[in-house]
Amino acid sequence: MRITELLTKDTMKLNIQSTTKENVVGELVNVLDKAGKLSNKAAYERAVLDREKQSTTGIGDGIAIPHAKTNAVKTPAIAFGRSTKGVDYEAFDGQPSHLFFMIAATEGANNTHLEALSKLSTILMKQEVREKLLSAKTENDILSIIDEYDVEDKTEEVTESRSGKILAVTACPTGIAHTYMAADSLKEHAKNMNLSIKVETNGSGGAKNVLTSADIKDATAIIVAADKQVEMDRFKGKHVIIVPVADGIRKPKELLERAVKQDAPIYQGSGGENKKEESSNQRTGFYKHLMNGVSNMLPFVVGGGILIALSFMFGIHAGNPDHESYNRFAEALSTIGGGNAFGLMIPVLAGFIALSIADRPGLAPGMVGGFMAAQGGAGFLGGLIAGFLAGYIVVLLKKLLAGMPASLEGIKPVLLYPVLSIFAVGMIMFFVVNQPVSALNVGISNFLGDLGTGNLILLGLILGGMMAVDMGGPINKAAFTFGIAMIDAGNFAPHAAVMAGGMVPPLGIALATTMFRNKFTKREREAGITCYVMGASFITEGAIPFAAADPARVIPSIITGSAVAGALAMFFGNGLRAPHGGAFVIPLVEGNPLLYLLAILVGAVITAIMLGILKKPVTE
Repeated sequence: MRITELLTKDTMKLNIQSTTKENVVGELVNVLDKAGKLSNKAAYERAVLDREKQSTTGIGDGIAIPHAKTNAVKTPAIAFGRSTKGVDYEAFDGQPSHLFFMIAATEGANNTHLEALSKLSTILMKQEVREKLLSAKTENDILSIIDEYDVEDKTEEVTESRSGKILAVTACPTGIAHTYMAADSLKEHAKNMNLSIKVETNGSGGAKNVLTSADIKDATAIIVAADKQVEMDRFKGKHVIIVPVADGIRKPKELLERAVKQDAPIYQGSGGENKKEESSNQRTGFYKHLMNGVSNMLPFVVGGGILIALSFMFGIHAGNPDHESYNRFAEALSTIGGGNAFGLMIPVLAGFIALSIADRPGLAPGMVGGFMAAQGGAGFLGGLIAGFLAGYIVVLLKKLLAGMPASLEGIKPVLLYPVLSIFAVGMIMFFVVNQPVSALNVGISNFLGDLGTGNLILLGLILGGMMAVDMGGPINKAAFTFGIAMIDAGNFAPHAAVMAGGMVPPLGIALATTMFRNKFTKREREAGITCYVMGASFITEGAIPFAAADPARVIPSIITGSAVAGALAMFFGNGLRAPHGGAFVIPLVEGNPLLYLLAILVGAVITAIMLGILKKPVTE
C-alpha cells in the first residue's frame, strides 16, 4: 500500500495556527474528523494525548508524529500539518516542531496499512525530504514528495565489515513510528561508520527482519532499543546494550560506538543475575517480580486505605448500618475502600507477579490464585505464593507445550494456557496453600497482638531502621511489604513505624543542611530544601545522593533517627491504615496524631544532630 492512499488532500492543513502541543493535536484531530476518518473524535484525541504521556512523539529535526491505535478510528489515515513559526512539542532535541504527521490506526488494521504507516517514519529520517516538505506550496506538492520517496523496503543482509557484526532490536508500545525511526537511524549511522548491522523491528504488524541464531552467534554486540518487552533469552552470553527506543533515534552513533567496543555487560538470561543499562535501572529475579506486583497493587492499597481512614472520621463504627453512629457517606467510603479497593489488592499483587514471570499468560492464573488466597484467609502471604506459583507454572507449561505443531500455536494463549494454569494453580491453592497459610496468618496476628510494650518498641526499632538502610532498596521494600501485609491482616501498628522510619532520612538531612550550613556545600544545601518536600511525602529515596556522597557518616545517622522514630511510633500506640501519603495522612493516624508527628520529628532531629557532629566543615 502506498502512503498516499492514507495521506490525502483532505487530511492536510498547511497553515497550522496552534502554538501549543495540545492545540496542535486538537487541530489535526479536527482535520481527520472532518475527512470522515474517525468514529469517535473525543476518544481518539484522548488516545493520542495518552500516548504523549508515555513519551513525546516530537522526534527532533522539526518533526512530530503524534499517533494512536484505537477503535475510535473508522479508517486508517494520516493527517499532515505544517507550522511556519514552529511549536514547542517537547521534542527530543529541544527544538520547535514544524512538520506534523498524525497517524490514525484502527485496532484491526491489517499489515499493509501498518507497513504503510511505518514507512512514513522511515522517509522522514531523510533531511532532503524534510526540506522539500517545508518549502512545498500545495497539497499536491506534498503528495508528490511522499510518492517520490515511497519505495519498497528491502530486508538487509548482514555482511562482514572490518568492525564486525552488530545486531539491533527496536520496539515501541504502539509499534508504528518510533520502532522504525530508531531502526533507520541506526542503519543510517552504521552505513556512515562503515559498520554492518541488521535490525529487527517489533512493530504492530509483528517482528520483521527477525534475528536468526546464526546472526546472534556471530554478533559483536546487540543493541536493544525498546520500550516494551522483547524476546531476550536468545541473547544469553552476548554483550547487550539495553536502552529506551528514543535513544535509538537520538543517540545512534553513541550506541554503535559502544557496540563496537563491546561496552556492555554480558546478558545472562532470565534465570541469572544480569546487569542492566543505566537507563533501565531495574532489578532482576525474585525482587523484580515481587516489586512488579507490589507497585501495581499499591494504588489499590493507598486509595482504599485512605478512604477507609476517612470513613473513621465520622466514627469508628459509622460505616455499620446497625450502629447508632451510622453515617451513609461513611458506609460508602468504607465499602469503596475496604470492600472493593482492598478486595482487589491481593488478586492484583498475585496477577502482576505472575505477569512479570511469565508475561501475559501468567496474569489470569495469578489473579485467580490471589483471589482464592484473599477469600480463603491466606491473605498477603497467600497472594505472594499464588503469584510466584502461577508464574512458574505457566513457564513450565510453555516448555511442555513447545513441541506442539505450529498450526496449533494460536490456541495456546486463548485455551491451553488459561485452562491448564488456572486449574493447576486453583487446585494447589485449594488443597495445599490456603489452609496452612491462613493458620499462619492468624498465628502472626495473635503473636503481634500479645507482644508487650518492650517487644513492640523493639519491632518498631527494627522496622524503622530497615527503612533507612538502603533507602528504597530491597531491605527498605521488605519492611514496607511487611507493613502492608500487616494492614491486610488487620494490624495497623507496624506500618505506622514503617512510614515514620521512611520519612526521617530526607527530613533529617534537610534539617541538618539548615542547622549546620557549614557542613554542606552550596549545592547540598539547595538539595536539602527539596528533601523537606520528599521527606514529608514519604519518599525515602531523597536521602540517596547524600548517602552516596558520604556513606560512612550519613547512613549510620539516618538509620539511628529512623529506628528511634519507628520505636516511638510503636510506644505511642499509633496505627496507620493508609500505606502511603506521608504528612498528608498524619491526621488519619490511629492513636494520637500529634504524638506520631512528634516521633517523626524526634527521629529527624537525632539524624540532623548526628550529621552535624560527624560531618566535617566544608570549604567551597
